[in-house]
Amino acid sequence: MQKFQRKNNTKLSKENIVKYLLLIAASVSILTTFAILFSILFEAVEFFKLRSFLYFITQAHWSPGTIDSKFGAVAIFTGTFVITGIALMTAVPIGVLSAIYMSEYAHDKRRTIVKPLLEILAGIPTVVYGFFASITVAPFIVDVCQTIGLDASFNSALAAGVVMGIMIIPIISSLSDDVIRSVPDHLRNASLALGMTKSETIKDIVVPSALPGIISASLLGMSKALGETMIVVMAAGMNANKLSINPLDDMTTVTVQIVTALTGDFEFNSPDTLSAFALGLVLFVVTLVLNIVSVVLIKRFKEKYKVSNL
Repeated sequence: MQKFQRKNNTKLSKENIVKYLLLIAASVSILTTFAILFSILFEAVEFFKLRSFLYFITQAHWSPGTIDSKFGAVAIFTGTFVITGIALMTAVPIGVLSAIYMSEYAHDKRRTIVKPLLEILAGIPTVVYGFFASITVAPFIVDVCQTIGLDASFNSALAAGVVMGIMIIPIISSLSDDVIRSVPDHLRNASLALGMTKSETIKDIVVPSALPGIISASLLGMSKALGETMIVVMAAGMNANKLSINPLDDMTTVTVQIVTALTGDFEFNSPDTLSAFALGLVLFVVTLVLNIVSVVLIKRFKEKYKVSNL
């Protein structure tokens, strides 16, 4: 009896050690997030002591490093969202349709081949995507636009957005595939039993049921696109600080301007350098909100089918 009790105590001790190790790992992750936030926040506050916050969020003229430096971030954030929007319009249809194919039509053997090949895209360095955008996609877009009588820049937002969309396809496809496969089979069987075809079942039952998860996957892909730098630097340029929503124009993004500010020959406590932290803070808040929305949607999806599976 005592031997059994000692053995049981040993197991409990090992379980407690594992539990505390996991708790430490989770705490380190949380503390790191707060450390990143506060490191950005303190420097951003210093910037707003030197320059007007109202001007920063309402004006479109951005020209740091000049005699009369201007720090209106509207044009930068407009370019960021235009390029990100193009990326989503590229990635969401391809990603969702490929997820539907893999989850509903592909046999297990074919799925084991197709899914890893698709996810290879996630392992390609972004600088390679940048070369692809600047050398292949951008000239192709210019040639097509010239053919139909439009004027397009070699550093257009369209080229950067399309290639960025290709980059985030694996994120949207993989997560959407998992969500679609988690839709209970009894919903499919009930639909088929009522006489609906397979395609009708997917369109009217499976996809609407998985829609919160698909939206969440798209938002996570959007967060990834918002933080991308190299593709924009190589495909859309670094100095196009004009306000425009034309995808054929030169555009820049928040991350590109952060790199420019932090690698310039400015003093660290100057507004030109500190502006990078102000941009970073706003970008951090935007991506945080997107991630929170994604988590809420996934939670609702799980709660919905937790009830249906009982």
